[in-house]
Amino acid sequence: MSRLLPTGTDASPDRGGDPSVLYVDSDQTQNVISTLSSDTAYEIFRRLDEQPLTPSELADRLDISVQNASYHLENLQEANLVEVIDTCYSEKGREMDIYAVTSDPKVLILGSGNDQASVQRAFGQLAGVVGVSAVFIAAWQSVAGLVETLIGS
Repeated sequence: MSRLLPTGTDASPDRGGDPSVLYVDSDQTQNVISTLSSDTAYEIFRRLDEQPLTPSELADRLDISVQNASYHLENLQEANLVEVIDTCYSEKGREMDIYAVTSDPKVLILGSGNDQASVQRAFGQLAGVVGVSAVFIAAWQSVAGLVETLIGS
């Protein structure tokens, strides 16, 4: 009967979220830094950034107990760094959550919330520079493709 239940997932994390800006003087930032200061939690976060996994899969890959993996997953969830994206079933038919990093990337600002205006200005300037570079690269690739097509004919 357990073969009738899904034992894996084809779900992938949605990476389309808007970035969360974390300032050093916020409680959320303190929680994120505190949580990731654990080597085990940090490694779990890195693994989940690569692919969604269950607590038992994390435990196997990191050579830790399932209880230890679950403890760190709970802390990572409280810090809003990982989330449950799906559910599957073990070979014994037990329901297992599948975790992945949250959909919104985090940007850590080494400044206070009072620096928000200057940070927004800096990101605006960066976007302008990156935007111009992206347009130039796209144009260059188009020209290079056209030249290659002409030479190849």
